[in-house]
Amino acid sequence: MKVNIKKLIISMLIPLTLGTIVGLITGASGGYDDFIKPSFAPPAILFPIVWTILYALMGVSNYLIDESSDFRTSQAQNAYYAQLIINLIWSFLFFTFKLYLFSFIWIILLIISVIIMIKRFYNISKISGLLQIPYLLWLIFASILNFSIYLLNR
Repeated sequence: MKVNIKKLIISMLIPLTLGTIVGLITGASGGYDDFIKPSFAPPAILFPIVWTILYALMGVSNYLIDESSDFRTSQAQNAYYAQLIINLIWSFLFFTFKLYLFSFIWIILLIISVIIMIKRFYNISKISGLLQIPYLLWLIFASILNFSIYLLNR
């Protein structure tokens, strides 16, 4: 398969740019220090590093799907963009509105949408689906962290 570098870069820049914009608007990394956190909470500096990697992997996965000639591509990409929107909204719910319990429910919705996306991606391109496993694992950890923050900050 010949790689279309321009298309790959654009695919990677979409989630990276959107994630950066939302992070800047919500002040996500700064807001992290504003509440009581559980002992297992990672330092704030870890979040932009992890999210940069995860958003880049999202872009690569979506590129692989976009380059596929599989008839299910549009369904897979619909799932991709749906989970991306759900992902971006979470930051506003959690950091801007401080709706910790609702954010936890929202992240469960995000996990479900990511599982659907992974399944659709995997059915078209095994590599594309597998590249999303770190994202799913991070979200599971983030949901535990989110719920713990809710309990500690009620």
